[in-house]
Amino acid sequence: MAGPAAIEYRIDRRSGVATYLQIVQQTKQALRLGLLEPGDRLPAAREVVEATAINPNTVLKAYRELEREGLVEGRRGLGTFVTRTLGGAAAVDDAPLRSELADWTRRARAAGLEKDDVSALFTAVLDRTFKGDQPG
Repeated sequence: MAGPAAIEYRIDRRSGVATYLQIVQQTKQALRLGLLEPGDRLPAAREVVEATAINPNTVLKAYRELEREGLVEGRRGLGTFVTRTLGGAAAVDDAPLRSELADWTRRARAAGLEKDDVSALFTAVLDRTFKGDQPG
């Protein structure tokens, strides 16, 4: 049986994003990057509460949302387990792209951009690039 997944949730109380959604988003990101794979166990709610000082119901709400989306399943007495991955990128060797992005990020930082500036710039370009791909 798989042990606990190597994921540590980081909660940003100033982000304006609901805490449970931050957990959902970070879990999905780990799935896309191949850090979580089917069979991995998510940290127990108690462990997340201890690490982040958030309400246990918030963790459970996030896990229920992930279960509703078919990404994880709760097994009574055993924990919450990943049932599927999200990565189209998982099948592709992303090392060259990751390296280019890391170089770009270092250049942006050297140019004086803060983390939030880089995130906003990247998101704006990402949204523009994928604009035509959105349904509806």
